[in-house]
Amino acid sequence: MNIIGYNELDDSFFETLDYNVEENVKNIINDVKQNGDNAINRYCQLFDKCSFDNFEVSEKEIEKAYSLVSEDKIKAMKKSIKNVRTFAKRQLNSIKKLDTKIYGCKLGHRIIPLESVGCYIPGGNYPLPSSAIMTIIPAKVAKVQRIYAFSPKIKPETIVASHLSGANKIYKIGGVQAIAAAAYGTETIKRVNKIVGPGNKYVTAAKKEVYGVCGIDFLAGPSEVMIVADETANPEFIAADMLSQCEHDLDARAILVTFDIEIGKEVCKIANNMLKLLQTKEIAQKSFGNSFCIICNNLEEAIDVANKKAPEHLELCIKDAKEKSHLFYNYGSLFIGNYSAEVFGDYTSGTNHTLPTNGVAKYTGGLSVFDYIKIQTYQMSSRLNARHLAKTASILAQTEGLYAHKLASDLRK
Repeated sequence: MNIIGYNELDDSFFETLDYNVEENVKNIINDVKQNGDNAINRYCQLFDKCSFDNFEVSEKEIEKAYSLVSEDKIKAMKKSIKNVRTFAKRQLNSIKKLDTKIYGCKLGHRIIPLESVGCYIPGGNYPLPSSAIMTIIPAKVAKVQRIYAFSPKIKPETIVASHLSGANKIYKIGGVQAIAAAAYGTETIKRVNKIVGPGNKYVTAAKKEVYGVCGIDFLAGPSEVMIVADETANPEFIAADMLSQCEHDLDARAILVTFDIEIGKEVCKIANNMLKLLQTKEIAQKSFGNSFCIICNNLEEAIDVANKKAPEHLELCIKDAKEKSHLFYNYGSLFIGNYSAEVFGDYTSGTNHTLPTNGVAKYTGGLSVFDYIKIQTYQMSSRLNARHLAKTASILAQTEGLYAHKLASDLRK
């Protein structure tokens, strides 16, 4: 872990990755667009060393997956599903259908679920049943009609979690080819209205490329956590939380922001001892070695660092954390106090773990039930009210030089 002072930070620390779509990503997407299932199979053979007669996970394969997953894991999945569903329902209930009047004109909005979504679930280094839960359950709560799950080298745990969460179809494909299939459709896979879920840099680049053909949640980069800690923090908790982020992949980053270099040294010492026994040491050690401890002089500097960086996960392990939490406003998800572990948000507390990274939290929040609905407005005007509106509309239309607009208004006077 690199220890640096607040005054040593320069703009490069806050720079974001540029997801320029690489030429081969465009080529794969175009190939799938033109050649459908055949193209997908070629890329599955090339990247995942497998091919399929049928991309969809069958009922028989689902049954087999259940037989391979222990009862305690299934029980944990069900508990997580329950909490995520409860929170998503309460989020959805926080917005209501609107009917109102302004000068006699009836206005309002309706809350309409998307017709279809594709939920991307990374396969990568580990099975990620939690990502299936986090992407599928809010879609079910929103009443999306058609929910597809996509995952490469799909593991039994991911199949079970996707099935328990309510996916209509589960596909054993991933990567750029899965994003292309979801966006454009193939002979056997129907296109979807929106693609959600995390993925590597190629999946992210593919989502950027197909945006406009269908919707996406956001562009997410490597996983990251920032922990703001003072003398009231528990160094063991911090070390474990940093390593839990670092073990995701080599590009994951953990940032400790504190006010005493001794805290940083203690956390580093504990983390290095933990690494000796960690099964994911090979990845976590390299990622932790590229992570940072930033020494600030006061809370104001720590707030500045956090709000400029806009981390995916932000933990506040400081005195009076709840009272000071409003000072932090750029983050994917906020964890207040020593016992609000980021890992709880990953799995079971109820908030979503599909979160903006790479500074994206400056303009959007994490995945939620709101990503699966549309809020669409309507209006209904009487003849009397049309006369009232026409005068204003006519003047503004003439001001803009749009005379058919003016005519449409004047005819209703």
